[in-house]
Amino acid sequence: MNKVSAKSAEGETHSKLILVGEHAVVYGKPAIALPFPLKVKALIKESFGIIKFKSAIYTGPLEKMPGRMKGILECIKETLNTLDKPLEGLSIEIESAIPLGSGLGSSAAVATAVVRGLFSFFHQKLSQKELFYLVQIAEEYAHGKPSGIDMAAVSSRHPILFQKGKDITPLISEAPLFIAVAHTGRIGDTRRAVENVRKNYLKDGEKVKKSLDKIEEITDMAEKALLNGDINLLGKLLNDNQQELIALGVSDNGLNALIDTARSQGALGAKLTGGGLGGCIIALADNLEKAKVISKALMKAGALESWYFSTCQDTLYFPER
Repeated sequence: MNKVSAKSAEGETHSKLILVGEHAVVYGKPAIALPFPLKVKALIKESFGIIKFKSAIYTGPLEKMPGRMKGILECIKETLNTLDKPLEGLSIEIESAIPLGSGLGSSAAVATAVVRGLFSFFHQKLSQKELFYLVQIAEEYAHGKPSGIDMAAVSSRHPILFQKGKDITPLISEAPLFIAVAHTGRIGDTRRAVENVRKNYLKDGEKVKKSLDKIEEITDMAEKALLNGDINLLGKLLNDNQQELIALGVSDNGLNALIDTARSQGALGAKLTGGGLGGCIIALADNLEKAKVISKALMKAGALESWYFSTCQDTLYFPER
């Protein structure tokens, strides 16, 4: 969604969850992702002189952004170059509810909101192809060689089946999903997790390939379960996927403890979401009230933050503390 006025514009998007298929997607296998209603907004205003940037982690001149923000810096530069506009006369302010390093697609969401905001500010239409090209710049700095699933998911209104080199397929379920999400409080490191899997692949290719192939089978079955509204089967597949992520070495004790808590509270299935080694877990429930119970239990078990929601609404709920 984009809002525009004479001297300002706003770009907005949401975060994402990977339901099944993370890490295997890097090797060309399919994965399923869905929108998560944590939002990020980029407010673009007319200014004077150098571009000023404001966010929770850095405020100051664009050109003096810290190294860890080089991806968004280069994304902004290329966006303005694409628009044939000078690198001046703007202020860019980011308002984001997405925790950094949580596996929820923060870098892709911020870049998407900024690109949308800049195109709106200059009254230019933005194609999906242009959006992906520009956001990819930020993602490559953030994750090395990203699969592209984050970019696709944060710009989609529906769950999607994603596979590199193939068209993105929207997945419209016969029944809503009720999901609880919890943040361990530890920043996940997608780049390191992906590199660890790659190193393990070089060390013991047969073992890693077996897990990746199994995740592919799980994703194929999860697609059918999602489309058919078979949430019990989908929950089992989430559990199966988690076992393979443990085998790949991207889960850890903190994630596993929260996953165990979710299952003990009646979750149909639970797993890490995103890169792992910190970040977040997701748990599938059979109704919104049960998702609330699970979310509350996850907070009591030590999660830094927790949320719950239904895929049929754009509303995010927070458990009582």
